[in-house]
Amino acid sequence: MEISATLQDNLPTNPDKRDRDDEPRFNIAERFLDRNPGDRTALITAAGHLTFAELRTLANRVGNALLALGVRRGDRVLIALSDGVEFVATWYGAQKIGAVTAEVYTYLQPKHYRYFADYATPAVVVTDAVAVDKLRAAGVRDLLVAGVPQRYLREGEHHFETFVGRQPGDLEPAPTTRDDVAIWKFTTGSTGAPRACVLAARSPELSFEWYARGVLDVRPDDVVLPVPKLFFGYARDLTALFPFGVGAAGIVFPERSTADRIFELIAEHRPTILVNVPTMMSAMVAHPDAHRQDLSSLRLCTSAGESLPEELHRKWTDTFGVEVVDGIGSSEAYHIYVSNRPGHVRPGTLGQVVPGYRARVVDGRGRSVPDGEIGRLEITGETVALEYWREPERSAETFVAEHTVRSGDLFSRDADGFFRYHGRADDLLKVGGVWVAPAEIENCLMGHPAVVECAVVGYDVNGLTRPRAYVVASGEVAAEELQAYVKSRLAPQKYPRDVRFLAELPHTASGKVDRRALEDRTDGES
Repeated sequence: MEISATLQDNLPTNPDKRDRDDEPRFNIAERFLDRNPGDRTALITAAGHLTFAELRTLANRVGNALLALGVRRGDRVLIALSDGVEFVATWYGAQKIGAVTAEVYTYLQPKHYRYFADYATPAVVVTDAVAVDKLRAAGVRDLLVAGVPQRYLREGEHHFETFVGRQPGDLEPAPTTRDDVAIWKFTTGSTGAPRACVLAARSPELSFEWYARGVLDVRPDDVVLPVPKLFFGYARDLTALFPFGVGAAGIVFPERSTADRIFELIAEHRPTILVNVPTMMSAMVAHPDAHRQDLSSLRLCTSAGESLPEELHRKWTDTFGVEVVDGIGSSEAYHIYVSNRPGHVRPGTLGQVVPGYRARVVDGRGRSVPDGEIGRLEITGETVALEYWREPERSAETFVAEHTVRSGDLFSRDADGFFRYHGRADDLLKVGGVWVAPAEIENCLMGHPAVVECAVVGYDVNGLTRPRAYVVASGEVAAEELQAYVKSRLAPQKYPRDVRFLAELPHTASGKVDRRALEDRTDGES
């Protein structure tokens, strides 16, 4: 197997690099799990509270189990587990032995699991009852399976509870360094096949210092509730990594997130931070009992994953009175790099650059554009990925300099240093000879009281591109009314020539609107 030059120096089989005096030892599990007082609560589940001592022992057992299965430092461990104690313990157990963790959603189809298995070539896949049959159908072997009776397991499969349970509860952390490859984060796949961003162990540590502490001020008494599932790094880090850096706790639950379930968990556990995405914020605001919900325990709500429309931000604040700290990050840069600040939020923007990063808005040649002009966002910081796995050409296009990623997102920056999102460069529509950003039309539509969620894509009319809006509405509203609403607020070429009503929009596993699915639908409807 060929290994890129970027990664060659980071492989764990190089003892000269590993033992150099100028690279002190750093292990993610040792830093974020082992240092916490054993009696503090780490995770809150339906079964009760799990202390750091209990989680540490289970993570050590998992690490020993992985070693017994032949996993070695630098090997990849693919995690296809539902949210819960097993997920978190497996992640830390793999980190502790110096393996590389990668996570995938538990509700994928066999063809998707086959793709990830071929792409990642994991030493072991850790899964549960939700995903195991799909993995089997995909022909994936070397499974460590949780939540399934041992008698139902097949050849090449190991029973998690039995196999892990008989391992020692003590485990010395592998002597990894900050520069060793530790984490793969997959891109969302909303515009193509998911690819792995290869990240060093320093990325979570620096993101914790710069964003979790420097922006959110995560505190020891915080309790964090995530809306997205833990396979999505945004949620995992804010639930089971960043809080652990200060001894705080995260809430984990296996069910799919719905507005009703999130309201129930808030009422039951009274979290202080809600990790959210715009899709769920819209559903919560539109819930018939929204105004009767008590969200007073929350000191803030984060939003990321996709752009938060200004109108939805306003509706959320009017309904719940909870401050939203909107920001943007990416798998390529590990986590959030531009964010609003608690107490200093400017709706409609994604805030200012997170301390530790440098941000520029650039033109097609990589030159900075003046404030107020639109260009691509370029981020520099030591959390940035080393490369896309096995994609040297795409890596060179995206990672344009050391610790620097040039995104496909379009932004402008104002004189105060606040960044505003204008959509992805490949989403722009040329309507009547003028470039139109679907995000601008979507934000306008969200201001209509009947619109719960919407997405705008292009469709072809005799060789000309026109905007089409897919809308989820809370009641009866005519397409003509929505068109007139946009016409009265935006330039004439920006109103949607066609409006289609759906019961719900398609979403990717991470909660983003699945624009590819809408474009495919549009091709069939045009």
